Amino acid sequence: MKLLVSLRALNPYRSYSSAAAILEKQNKLFSNELARVRNDVGRIEKIEVVYEGRPEKKKLFLNKNLSTPYNVAQHIAEWLTQQSALAQVDDTYLWDMHRPLDGSCRLKLLTVTDPDPHHVNKAFWKSCSFFLGAVITKAFSENVKVTLHSFPSPQISSGSFLYDAHMSLDEWTPTQNELRVLSAEMVKLSHQALPLERLPVSVELAKEIFSDNPFKSKQIPDIAENSVDGKIILYRIGDHIDISKGPLVGDTSFLGRCSITAVHKIESDDGPLFRFQGVALPKDS
Repeated sequence: MKLLVSLRALNPYRSYSSAAAILEKQNKLFSNELARVRNDVGRIEKIEVVYEGRPEKKKLFLNKNLSTPYNVAQHIAEWLTQQSALAQVDDTYLWDMHRPLDGSCRLKLLTVTDPDPHHVNKAFWKSCSFFLGAVITKAFSENVKVTLHSFPSPQISSGSFLYDAHMSLDEWTPTQNELRVLSAEMVKLSHQALPLERLPVSVELAKEIFSDNPFKSKQIPDIAENSVDGKIILYRIGDHIDISKGPLVGDTSFLGRCSITAVHKIESDDGPLFRFQGVALPKDS
């Protein structure tokens, strides 16, 4: 039996039970909250942002809680919008490219080709796991239910990233062809260059968004307890929404060569899960 949608002439979106309705509900809640946050900005205040980096230092006057590091890159040079994976504020805070700036600051744009790409590499591996979650929720045919669990810390020394998920299968060992299909879906996602939208939400809203996922619902209170402000950080690419404290890279195009190498069945405190594992390199500059 062929399990992956891409091995059949089917719509690329999984239609198990109410999956489409769940996606629609999640995205409506996310979009409504994003609109509320933007509307709450009120009167636009100007902030002074001093860009430090190539090709030259520059002072910009931008909009508080609206303008982002990506907007800074747009003001400086087109190539910066394509190569900047992450920002650093006041030499201290790592900042997502599409996260609004909340005050005057000094700002650097970080790329994968920097002399010390440590921060970008960490964001890249987290992002790869996030992308993998997006792929596996839609890669399987309608007879397989996929419920995302979590993505463990990447194994940077081996250059691999992971995502754990529950699937309505007793056993499954993917064929090489199925692994190639999953890898191809990651590459397709990269080619779409989807921006990563970041949104902090309350515990209550996070529980509502993930009310159909028992694993995420169970994890949310612990995540909030360990966060500075009690908020849950959500990210969205396309219509896929997941939890991550971030930061993540600016968009999916930063994923270069990628291969999903293995899927193993593992035991966890929440029962049996399937662990997806991949390796990747950032895109060439």
